[in-house]
Amino acid sequence: MTDTADLAIKSQVADAALVQRRRGQIVAAAVELFSQQGFYTTTMQEVARKAGVSIGLIYQYVHDKDDVLLLALLSVLDSYKREIPAALAGVSDPLTRCWVAVDAYCRVVDSRREATVLAYRSTKSLPKARRDLIKNAEIETNEFIAECLRDCVRHGLFRDVDIELATYHFVTFAHSWALKHWRMRELCTLEQYIDEGLDFLLNALLTPKGRRQYRKLRASRKAAAAARR
Repeated sequence: MTDTADLAIKSQVADAALVQRRRGQIVAAAVELFSQQGFYTTTMQEVARKAGVSIGLIYQYVHDKDDVLLLALLSVLDSYKREIPAALAGVSDPLTRCWVAVDAYCRVVDSRREATVLAYRSTKSLPKARRDLIKNAEIETNEFIAECLRDCVRHGLFRDVDIELATYHFVTFAHSWALKHWRMRELCTLEQYIDEGLDFLLNALLTPKGRRQYRKLRASRKAAAAARR
């Protein structure tokens, strides 16, 4: 699945592509079951049945249910590692990069809502060493947002703030789309959620110079959205 997962979880299968594919299949089934009926009450037999594989095959790729939970939680963090840099590729303007990074983060959360909620609910079920692995991986992915914030401060677009605390405001905003989706989906679309949330958060940070650039960014985004309609 990922280098982190490969280091943390041993597989009896040597083919890396096959391991990634099978683990993805197992994780998708497990996330659905863990979300519906809880981690502790879900059995590996149920995961195997949902994934459409035999229980014996599952144990070629993981050792136990803790492995499956760890893979599920790491899969979300790995999505951030893939999607945020991909979205930022070719984007040089600091303020635009900040918007794009948080936008990409929110879209990963939207695509992995059940797994995001599972992370909040079940990380505590892992042994301490694995909880620490998840925490460190989260801090690593947060750096994508933190570096965008630092860049905006360096360019005089944001006021000087505690970058790590500010980063968690953006991260928590993104996670809330999954945590409160039962209500948010009745209030707004994902696009509206991102647009209004970022407008609220960024306006708390912008300097006068930043506000001038932000007005231009908002105007260009509105023009692009109108052109797509």
